[in-house]
Amino acid sequence: MDVRTCKSCKRIFNYLSGPVICPSCVEKLEEKFKEVKEYIRANPQASLHDVSEANEVSVKQLKNWVREERLKFSDDSQVGIECMNCGAMIKFGKYCDACKGKMINTLNHAVEPEPVKKEAPKKSDGNRMRFLDT
Repeated sequence: MDVRTCKSCKRIFNYLSGPVICPSCVEKLEEKFKEVKEYIRANPQASLHDVSEANEVSVKQLKNWVREERLKFSDDSQVGIECMNCGAMIKFGKYCDACKGKMINTLNHAVEPEPVKKEAPKKSDGNRMRFLDT
């Protein structure tokens, strides 16, 4: 049994996996997520700070939801977060399309088997029988 202290409310709870927050704080966070999602649908042009202030959620938490691909801002929205690799503005996820493509290409080359070199056929002396001298 792994007992930890909730980072949010400082209560002790039985930790299973994921973020170190208790089940009641997870529930509250999910309710906030639903509120934020509805607010973004109603106000697609709102900035991260507007969404944060209107829903009493930190900008850091909003960015985490975007990186987890739970939240996605519309293409015409001015809101975006930085690609974790190159810093380009993206609407969801951790990496921009260019960086994703580079990573996929790199991984594909790392996984590809090396080409098998064909060995030259060995020269044989034919089908002659050999005898050992005793």
